[in-house]
Amino acid sequence: VQHRDPDPLRRAPEATVMAADSCHSRSMSWFVKSCIPADPDRHISVPVPVPVPISAPAAASSTTSLCFPAQPPPPISALPDDLILECLVRVPRVSLPPIPAVCRRFADLLASHAFLQLRRARGQLQPSLLAVSVPDHGGAFAQALLQFRPEQQQLQVAALPLPLALLHCGRSVFAHARAVALGRDIFLVGRGATLRVDALTGAARACAPTLFPRKKFAAAAVGGRIYVAGGSARTAAVEEYDPVADAWRVVSEAPRRRYGCAGAGAGGVFYVAGGVAVSGDGARALGAHVCAGSVDALHVASGTWARPRALPGGGCVVGACGVGDHLYVVASHAVELSFWRWHGGAGRGSDLRAGGGWVALEAPPMPRGSVGLGMAVRVTMAGIGRETVTAVMSAAAVRGHNAAGAGPFEGMVLAYDIAGGKWSRAPDLPPGFRRAACAGVEC
Repeated sequence: VQHRDPDPLRRAPEATVMAADSCHSRSMSWFVKSCIPADPDRHISVPVPVPVPISAPAAASSTTSLCFPAQPPPPISALPDDLILECLVRVPRVSLPPIPAVCRRFADLLASHAFLQLRRARGQLQPSLLAVSVPDHGGAFAQALLQFRPEQQQLQVAALPLPLALLHCGRSVFAHARAVALGRDIFLVGRGATLRVDALTGAARACAPTLFPRKKFAAAAVGGRIYVAGGSARTAAVEEYDPVADAWRVVSEAPRRRYGCAGAGAGGVFYVAGGVAVSGDGARALGAHVCAGSVDALHVASGTWARPRALPGGGCVVGACGVGDHLYVVASHAVELSFWRWHGGAGRGSDLRAGGGWVALEAPPMPRGSVGLGMAVRVTMAGIGRETVTAVMSAAAVRGHNAAGAGPFEGMVLAYDIAGGKWSRAPDLPPGFRRAACAGVEC
C-alpha cells in the first residue's frame, strides 16, 4: 500500500533544492537538457494526459484502478461524403471561396454536381448576372454578382484572383473578352487566353486559348459547348470548345468575316449578328462594309448556315442574347434604340429564313440625351433563366464630338420581363466596371 504525503509543501527545502539540481545535473545528456528550458519565464506549458483515478465497485475490489480519458471524437474528414455535403450546402455563398483550399476532398465535393443539386433543392440558387471587369491600367480583376431574388435584387462585389498561368498576360488580352456560361462556370474568352471561373466559389483556372486570336468577336453556348466566330480579318473559321477535353477545334467556315459582332445561342442555333464584314486576302486588299442589321445562323447539329431576314428598319445590332428558342437583339438607329425578338424555327437548318420572323418589343429606357448623334452606345446582353433578359448599357461621347445631354455613363443594368413585356431598372454595376463581360448563371 502506497502512502501519500498529506502535505507535500512541508517537505524539507533541501529535497526541493536537490530535485532542482538533479533536473539540470551534468549527468543528463544535452538532448534532454534542450527539452527542459532553464528559464521558467520562457517555459511553454504542454498539456499531458494524466491518469484519472476511478474507484472500482466495492464488491469487486477495494483497490483503486487507473484509466486514461476516452479518445477524442473523430474529425470531420472521417464523415461520409453525404454528411459533409449536407454541411457544405448550408454555408453562405460569401463564405464558400476559401473552403476549396482546406483539402482536396472539400474542393471535389464543392465542384460536384450533387452539391449543385442539393443547393437547388434547398432554394439557395437564384438566377443571377455575373459581370467580370478588366482594368485598363493595372489593378486587379473584379467580379460583380447581381442576384434576381423574388423579393429584391442583391449585388455582391469581390476580387477575382488570376491563376499563375495567366499572370504574365497583359491587360489587353481580356480587354474585349466575351463571357459564356456553361452550368455554374463562366468562361472568359479573350485574345489568346481563356479563363474559367466557378460562379459559386470564385475559383479561377486557365483553359486552352482559341486557335486564332480574336477581338470583338461573337461567342455563345449551344448544347453544352462554346462557339466563337468573327473578330479576325484573316480567317472565317468557327471554333468549338469542348469543356471536358479542354480543346478547341474548327467546325465550320462562316459566310462572312465579321468584326465587332455579337453572338447568341438559342434553340440549337449559333447566331452571329451585326458588325462589319471584312473582305480581301492581303493586308492592303482588305475592305469592309457594314452589315449592321444582318444575321448569320449556324445550325449546330447539321452544320448548315442560313441567313435570316435582316433587321427591320435598318438598325445596327449592338447587343444580342438567346433565351430558350428565341433570339433577342438591341439595335441602334442613331437617335434611338429598338428591341426585337426572333424565332427562327429551331431544327430547320437552312429553313431559318422562312420559318421565323422579327417581333418588335418595348424599347429599353435610356436617360434623356444618352442616345443620339455624337454618342456611342455599348450594350452587353445576357439571358437570366428563361424569364428575364438583361442589358448592361454604357454610353460615351464620340471623339471629336461635343454631345449635349445626359453625358457618358457606365454600367447601367436594365432587366426585361419576358412574360410581362416591360423593362425595369436594376442596381447599377459598381464604378470602375468598364467594358465588363457579362453572362447569366444560376448561383
